[in-house]
Amino acid sequence: MIVYGRNPVREAIRGQRTVRRVWATSNAMRESWLSGLRGRDAPAVSVVAADEVGHLAESHDHQGVCAEVSEYAYADAAALLARERPLLVALDQVQDPQNLGAICRTAECAGAAGVIVPERRAALVTPAVCKASAGAVEHLPIAIVRNLTDFLVAAKRASLWCYGADAGARTAYDTVDFSGGTVIVLGSEGRGLRPRVADACDALVSLPLRGQVESLSVSAAAAVLLYAAARGR
Repeated sequence: MIVYGRNPVREAIRGQRTVRRVWATSNAMRESWLSGLRGRDAPAVSVVAADEVGHLAESHDHQGVCAEVSEYAYADAAALLARERPLLVALDQVQDPQNLGAICRTAECAGAAGVIVPERRAALVTPAVCKASAGAVEHLPIAIVRNLTDFLVAAKRASLWCYGADAGARTAYDTVDFSGGTVIVLGSEGRGLRPRVADACDALVSLPLRGQVESLSVSAAAAVLLYAAARGR
């Protein structure tokens, strides 16, 4: 996998993945974390033109640097449930890589234990997601499950509370007790939670909308709910 952008490459070097090689422009080499790579285990760094970085990254949004890294290692969902009072985010068919990346960035910053995605009809960890997350995926466990409803059932058996975000819910998000093990469940762009996923939640919660727009983006809703949960913990 080729990851690109200064934050994604830097966090890949700091994280658990193997970074095999880095390509950077002379301007990007001014970054101390990049120019200071030394030692036997440090990846090889090649100074190249911006066009070559863009060709390797297959993106113009590379900020002058890209790297060849090992494939992303997904976490085990059961292991995440086994943690003490975990704060988890479950995404119901969120397909936009930008949204997945933004949610992962917020989840990592808010101290979440991990993110859960279904294996079908959902964005997975790609270079675009790495870029959108500003490298947060390198430090945040992400698990793939075959069936999200089954995962929520397992979460409840493990004594976690599952709260689904729904614009029409009567329960306000700031009245919920997030102090225990918690799964925040967010639906896909435009369609929201599927009925079976919503039914598997302990409760549905809403965010107040006082303007003319009918809904928040899924990444914005995730940010509000994650920090509400973090505050309650």
